[in-house]
Amino acid sequence: MQDIRDALGLSGTPATITGEGNLPSRYAVTDVLAASVGAVGEALAQLMAGTGLSASVPAVSVDRRLASFWSWYSLAPDGWELPPVWDAVAGIYRTRDGWIRLHTNLPHHRDAALGVLDAPVDRDAVAAKVAEWDKDPLETAIVEAGGVAAAMRSRAEWRAHPNGAAVAAEPLIHWDKPHPAPKLNWEGRADRPLAGLRVLDLTRVLAGPVSTRTLAGFGAEVLRIDPPGWDEANVVPDITLGKRCAKLDLKDKDDRSRFETLVQGADVIVHGYRPEALAGLGYSPAALQILKPGLIEVTLDAYGWTGPWNTRRGFDSLVQMACGIADAGMGWAGADQPTPLPVQALDHATGYLMAAAALRLIHQAAAGEGAGRARLSLARTGELVCSHRQEVPGTLALKPSDADYAEAVEQSPWGPSRRLRPSLTVAGAPMHWDRSAQVLGSSPPEWLS
Repeated sequence: MQDIRDALGLSGTPATITGEGNLPSRYAVTDVLAASVGAVGEALAQLMAGTGLSASVPAVSVDRRLASFWSWYSLAPDGWELPPVWDAVAGIYRTRDGWIRLHTNLPHHRDAALGVLDAPVDRDAVAAKVAEWDKDPLETAIVEAGGVAAAMRSRAEWRAHPNGAAVAAEPLIHWDKPHPAPKLNWEGRADRPLAGLRVLDLTRVLAGPVSTRTLAGFGAEVLRIDPPGWDEANVVPDITLGKRCAKLDLKDKDDRSRFETLVQGADVIVHGYRPEALAGLGYSPAALQILKPGLIEVTLDAYGWTGPWNTRRGFDSLVQMACGIADAGMGWAGADQPTPLPVQALDHATGYLMAAAALRLIHQAAAGEGAGRARLSLARTGELVCSHRQEVPGTLALKPSDADYAEAVEQSPWGPSRRLRPSLTVAGAPMHWDRSAQVLGSSPPEWLS
């Protein structure tokens, strides 16, 4: 998709897309996912050629089937089960005048929603309470209570909404003016082009972790930092592949000192903090540059960077409700309730775009052109998805065959499993991960190299 390549400043031969099939949707989900993965490969190939790791720009290809499967779950457990995807009361509910989605996977978000509704942890009881509300006031009440929810809007309603209008006017990727910085060097090799590059990962479910997992697949040392008590049990086995995971409390003096040491040793920081949230902890973009001149920064938020919701918490499933995707899917499917995309494509496509943006910034820094910052959002990726309607039947089911998985068994803290083969191929630099998925907080907060 040329709009993705244009946003990243990619030129030359585009990635070759192989395989067959499309996920069933009103929108061209598989095409967007494959193009986003392809952008990672193109950015890496151009980096390799530009830094002398390859004599020419390597060929890039993407398997569209595997790109679709990776946007669901990348592993098949052997003798153990993944935790449930959703909390018992998370999901879509009918209000008096429409529909709303409650996101309650995190305990404090569930408590906020149930507190507003004055309901127990019981789906039927929640449904009865929700039915007493209009959708917009309920959405507002839950958000103001510290929870997360999204009323369903049509595309027209979203484009007329102040935040929807703001997001539509934003670029797919905001590129901030680069800071003057020393030329970036690392110990990359032709077969592991990101080896020796340090990536500090401050991301949560799901786009950010996808981006850093992708960078780890080409050799980057990725260290994920979470606060004490944090867990994402339903996705950790999927998205910590190739990473080490530590915990630090950024409100604790000693842990702040450890964190600042990590920043000083990092080349790239990737985070999903809402605007001003990291600054509120004392780590604004300017403060990070003081700690580590030349630090590359890639970040995202849910609802865009310029509208009234730019500080609102959000997740893929909520953005799909707010921006009209679930409403359009309901009409397309002839369904009697909101119909989201078959996978969390906003998360995954945004994650790959973040990885591609990081690679473009690394290339820039390696050329001595300064350290830049890229900002993306789920809502703006939603606009990208909505600009590509699908007119062909969607025939691809989320049922990988045995041949779609790598032969090797991955031994993890949860048990053995098999991982999908990578959907991305960059000639001469096979994508693979040096370690299995890890439990959050299982590693010390320090760099290995």
